[in-house]
Amino acid sequence: MDSAVLLDLLGNENRRRILRLLSHKPCYVTEISEYLGVSPKAVIDHLRKLEDAGLIESHTDDRRRKYFHIARDVRLEVNVSRHGFGTKSAYPANPSLDIQGRCPHMHIDLELRSAGDNGDNEDNGESGGDNDRDGDATTGDGDRGGDDSRGDLAQLAAEFDELQDLENELSLAQRWVHGRMSELLDRVNDRLGVDADSRFYAKLLAAVTSTDGSHRAVVEEVDADPQAVEDGLQRLADADLLARESGRWRLAG
Repeated sequence: MDSAVLLDLLGNENRRRILRLLSHKPCYVTEISEYLGVSPKAVIDHLRKLEDAGLIESHTDDRRRKYFHIARDVRLEVNVSRHGFGTKSAYPANPSLDIQGRCPHMHIDLELRSAGDNGDNEDNGESGGDNDRDGDATTGDGDRGGDDSRGDLAQLAAEFDELQDLENELSLAQRWVHGRMSELLDRVNDRLGVDADSRFYAKLLAAVTSTDGSHRAVVEEVDADPQAVEDGLQRLADADLLARESGRWRLAG
C-alpha cells in the first residue's frame, strides 16, 4: 500500500476514529454515524475512501444490513528527524518467515511457557463389568477434552503474553536505533558541515568499507546516480575521511 495515500487518509480525524471503531467490531453506517456524531452521508463518504484504498471491506447480513470491517492488517512507519524524512508501509510477514535468518542482528527467544501437564487420565483401578468400563471411558474422554481445551487456551494466552512483550521490546529497540543513528549522523555533519546530506555520506562510507572500494561497487551498493556518488566520495576525501589508491577508495588514515 502506498504510504503517501495512507498518510493522506489518516490525516482526517473521523477516518481515524472509524478505523479505531472497526478494529473492535464490524459496524453498519448508522452505528458509525452515532459514534462519530456526524451525518450518515458523511460517514458513507469516509467509508468509500477507506474502501477504495483497501483498508476496509463490507459484507451484508441476513437482514441485508451492510457491515464494514478492517480488510487486512497493515503497518505504517513514519520517520521524521533532522537528517531525513521517510515513510514505509507493509503488510505483516508470514508467520513461517525465518526471522532469525532474515534478521541476523536480532536474537529472539520466543519459547512459549508450558501450558501444563494434564497428567495421565487412565483409570488404573479395578474395572467392573462392561457397562462400568463404558461409563468410565465416556467420563474420562470428557475430562480429557476439557483438559485439552484449557491447555490450548493456556498456550494461546502464554503466546499472546510473549508476543506483547516482544512488541514492546522491539518498539524500544527502534527508538534506540533512531537515537544512535541521529548521533552518528550528527558526527558526520560535524566533519562535513551542516549543509551536508549526512545520511548519504554515511552510506558512502559504509559502502566503501563493505565493498572493494571501486566506484562501480560503491554506486551499486548505495543505488545512486554515479556522478552524485563521485562528487560525494570526493567531498569525503577533501574532508580527509577517504583516500583513493589505484582507483579504489578506502578510509583515510
